[in-house]
Amino acid sequence: MNIDKRRIYSVSDLRYLIERLRDPEIGCPWDIKQTYNSLVECTLEEVYEVVDAIDRNDSGHLSEELGDLLFQIVFYSQIGSEQGHFDFDQVVSGVTEKLIRRHPHVFPKGTLESPKSETGDPRSHDLNVDWEALKKQERIEKGFARVLDDIPLALPALKRAFKLQKRAALTGFDWPNIGPILSKVDEEFSELKVEIDRRDPQGIEDELGDLLFTCVNLSRHLEVDPVVALRKSNAKFKKRFETMELLSGTDDLSQYSLHELENFWTKAKNSD
Repeated sequence: MNIDKRRIYSVSDLRYLIERLRDPEIGCPWDIKQTYNSLVECTLEEVYEVVDAIDRNDSGHLSEELGDLLFQIVFYSQIGSEQGHFDFDQVVSGVTEKLIRRHPHVFPKGTLESPKSETGDPRSHDLNVDWEALKKQERIEKGFARVLDDIPLALPALKRAFKLQKRAALTGFDWPNIGPILSKVDEEFSELKVEIDRRDPQGIEDELGDLLFTCVNLSRHLEVDPVVALRKSNAKFKKRFETMELLSGTDDLSQYSLHELENFWTKAKNSD
């Protein structure tokens, strides 16, 4: 098959492609049977691949991964259109309208047509306050009456802990400074050690969860994203472990004693 790689395809072409893939008579059997729910894992995988390309500073693959993620969005929109829920145009219109509403300092007339000469000065606004006030009003309009109602359960636990704490802090429920949080970390660690000594599996799980939650709170006050910090530590560990393999001359480290492995680790760490 000859493919003309010189052609530049548009979003309209992508939408048509998915319509064809979903066509009950001539489409692809796999694409036809997909639902909102069945696509979730694929979507999460594509998001992580975008993040991975960014972490590796790989702009070439980033374009490709963003395309895969866009495919997911258009795919959901096609399913929504078939079921009479929404279509891609509504998705685009909805997010555009929301962002105009959330940026009154840029679009004071509430439209994209606001001339640049009539836009406000961002420096004259407390943007964080404006943003949170607008989002609070949106939550109320959506029927989320309680402060934490709309923080998704599906978020990774570390990210959800961060968002729960950040949202609660907007009500004034927060530590005044970092000192009490450091004390709380020590307290939770001590409570974990008690449960470890008692060999209580449920107690260990509870206290370890509390310790992790408190460490997230510490990272928030230090203005460090815990997800980013942990991702960097993961990458650092992987790099050092691979250096251990190089130093040992084998990918089977199980043949070495713990003492020997610790020596390899120290050398790998010193080579950073």
